[in-house]
Amino acid sequence: MMKIKEQASERHVLTVMVDNEAGILAKIAGLFTARGYNIDSLTVADITDEHDVSRITIVTHGPPEIIDQIHAQLERLVPVHKVTDLTEVGPYVERELALIKVAGTGDARVEALRLADVFRAKVVDTTTHSFVFELTGTPDKINTFVGLMRELGLVEVGRTGIVGMIRGANAA
Repeated sequence: MMKIKEQASERHVLTVMVDNEAGILAKIAGLFTARGYNIDSLTVADITDEHDVSRITIVTHGPPEIIDQIHAQLERLVPVHKVTDLTEVGPYVERELALIKVAGTGDARVEALRLADVFRAKVVDTTTHSFVFELTGTPDKINTFVGLMRELGLVEVGRTGIVGMIRGANAA
């Protein structure tokens, strides 16, 4: 009996430039679903004045062979212009936006505000019993802040998903 060598799963951030047309997101999600690949984060936005091209950012993971397959299969889809694996091309920046609702009074309220200041979270809504904080940063930064707020009265979290861009003057 032959043993299959297990490879470590690697996290990859892919940007996909596509025609801005109905059904493209369903095609891409279907590609992942049909092959049993997971999407950890997905963001889509129109990026041109003419509203004809969108940028999709997908965070996924898998061994190198699977990532190569995903890349190749995405490039074969008709409305796809370009696929870039930011993880492979060199230094890149990634950010996410989160809205975090925290309820509390007294010391918990004061501590939530103090931690928000440390993390540079902005208060975007407040009542006498709760705050909604806006926080941008890396997923790790947001995860840490959410974990701290959990102890102080976390109510709800909404996250945008990751967007990424190559550092420097070159485009993806």
